[in-house]
This record gives sequence, structure tokens and C-alpha cells, in this order.
Amino acid sequence: MKRVVVTGMAGITSLGSDWASIEANFRANRSGIRRMHEWDRFTELNTRLAGPIDDFSVPKAWTRKQLRSMGRVSRLVVLAAEQALADAGLLDDESIRDGRMGVACGSSTGSTDEMKTFGNMLINSVADGLNANSYIRMMPHTTAANISIFFGLKGRLIPTSSACTSGSQGIGYAYEAIKFGRLPLMLAGGAEELCPTEAMVFDALYATSLKNDAPHTSPRPYDSGRDGLVIGEGAGILVLEELEHALARGAQIHAEIVGFGSNADGQHATKPEQLTMRRAMELALEDANLPPTAIGYVNGHGTATEQGDIAETLATSSLFGARMPISSQKSFLGHTLGACGALESWFSIEMLNRDNYIHTLNLDHIDPQCGELDYLRGEARRMSNEYVMNNNFAFGGVNTSLIFRRWR
Repeated sequence: MKRVVVTGMAGITSLGSDWASIEANFRANRSGIRRMHEWDRFTELNTRLAGPIDDFSVPKAWTRKQLRSMGRVSRLVVLAAEQALADAGLLDDESIRDGRMGVACGSSTGSTDEMKTFGNMLINSVADGLNANSYIRMMPHTTAANISIFFGLKGRLIPTSSACTSGSQGIGYAYEAIKFGRLPLMLAGGAEELCPTEAMVFDALYATSLKNDAPHTSPRPYDSGRDGLVIGEGAGILVLEELEHALARGAQIHAEIVGFGSNADGQHATKPEQLTMRRAMELALEDANLPPTAIGYVNGHGTATEQGDIAETLATSSLFGARMPISSQKSFLGHTLGACGALESWFSIEMLNRDNYIHTLNLDHIDPQCGELDYLRGEARRMSNEYVMNNNFAFGGVNTSLIFRRWR
């Protein structure tokens, strides 16, 4: 078995596109959530809250030819990939284009502007706005495909369009590809562009926050006063590398991935299951050959939905006990869906390396129905750990757990 390390990291969020900016906003209790006045025209949509990236633009060096196959979700993730490759010292390295590097990446859906044009064709029998690249921008694997094409990657292409576990499955499957010796380099992560249709998905389930006139007070993961989730957007990418390959080129190593667990509830498409959530964490521990006591912090999924928060925390508490520190950055950014597993893995590694763990925003009164855990709230906490775990759970009953080890 090969050892797998992280040699590059990058992400784009509503609170910034570098860790220094994002952490400063976290520490200042600054939320990326705002009222979406542009959604007022959707009269049957109850929520007006989201975490948009308002200042996003692509680099001027990108060509029209490069951009024509990319909708917003692909532009977000390709830029994150470019920054991650630069962080790894591989952006202009020919080794990434000779078949040694692959990509594992996903999103909940492709770019929805293209879906609108196809819908217009079906409803009105006209093809206005459709062109040769419309499907490429819309297809479920648009993120992975566009990364591969943009950087000329000829290794494995693993699409992971699994809603809220798209990013974490991308990292997990990339880790396994390297671990089992299939190739030495992978780009891994996920992305999501903001769309009111995604807010409507949760609105129809009565799962969105309605604190429309107080956007910075929501979402409230694990809090008894929560009233639902808030949708966000973003992208996150990690560069994963086989350890000996990284050492041979003198790469900077951010962390080691030592465990990955993934399973399915096999019962209900939208109702989370405590037992299979716990089992995903156990699978990650077994993969890492670690006892539960080795984990020093859990980055929770923390959607701020009642069923999700309760099931997740009961599962976590049953495995780790009340000692386990836990928090969720979705309280600052909203639920970035396909991006959250990648962004939260990036955040977990940054917190691990800096001994400084970000709290859950808006967590004033812990829901007594949630599992007994050490909830980080109010302010960041100084801790020193060797291992941290990042958990994500998705519609369809998909569960993931990743374990990262500090690199010494």
C-alpha cells in the first residue's frame, strides 16, 4: 500500500479565496450569508438567504476557447485547481500531463443556466441559446471533465456527483487510487454554483432557514433555535500525491490522508440514519488502523436541519463520547453542497497545522436532542492534535468520513 499526502490546497468561498482571509473572517464572527433580493421574483420560494460569491471573476489569461465549455461551477473549480497546483509547485510541471495525474471531482449538478435552455426547448419547442457546448456545461461530470481538459490531465477521471458528499468522495476515491498504486498524483475536490433551484429543493422539504430579515443569525447548526439550512456556493481542491513521489521532488507536505470510509444508508433518500453514519466513521478508523481515542477533533457536517444535526451528533457521540470537540463551518458559509466536503477538508488541515480550531457560529443554545459532545462555540479554540476527522452526509443516504494526520 502507498502512503498518500496532501501537497496542494485551495478554495473559493463567500468569505475569501485564501486561508488568511477566510480565517480572519471566521475569527471575527463574520458571516458570508446575505439576503438574496434577486430571488424575490420567485414568489413561491420561502427562503431568501444564501452565501454567494459576489466578486468572482476568471483570470484575464484564460482564453475564450478555454472558457466556452465552462459554466460557473466549472470556472470556480478550475480556478481552485489552478491555485492548488500552484501551491503544490506543479502548475507548469510536465509530469501532470503525461498520465501520472488524474482528477476526482463532482458537484450536485452542472450549470443550471444550461438546464434552463434545454427546458425552454422542451416546453416551447425552440432551441434558443443552445450550442455545441451547452451539454458540456450542464453534464453531471462537468467539473471533473473541465479540470482534466484545462490542465491536460490524462490519468483517471472519477466523477463524484453525489450531492453533499461530492467533494469528500472525490478526495476519498483519489486517495484510494493513489493508495492502491494506480497513479501517483490526483486533483480531488468539488464545487457548486449558487442557484435558486437548489434552495427550492430544501424549501420543498421545509428545511430552509426563514430568517430572511436577519441573515447573519442563520444557519445555526446544533442550536435549539435553528430553523433550517442556508445554501452557499464555492469550490475546493486538494492535490494528493504518493509520499515517495512527493519526497523525491522536495514537495511541501500539508498533511497525510490516513483513512477513508464511505457507505450508504440503504433506507431513505433524505432521512439520515445514525447507525450507518457511525459505521462510515468506523470504516475510516479501520482504514487508518486507529482507535477512536486517536482523533482529536471532528469537523461535523452541521447542516442546521433538525434530523441531520441530531442523527449526526448522536452517531458521533456514540463512537467518541462526550469528550470529542466538534464544529461546523457551514454556520459561516452556508451549505456549499458539492463543495463542502473539499472545503471542510481544507479547513480541517489548516486548523490541524495551526492548532487553532474554528467554532460554530450562532451556536447559543445546544439542542438537548443532539449527542453529548464538546461543541466549539463563541470563539476559536487552541488545541494540538495529531489526527482530525471530516464527516459529510448526502441525499441518497451517502456517508463519508476522512481522517487527516499532521505531517511532522
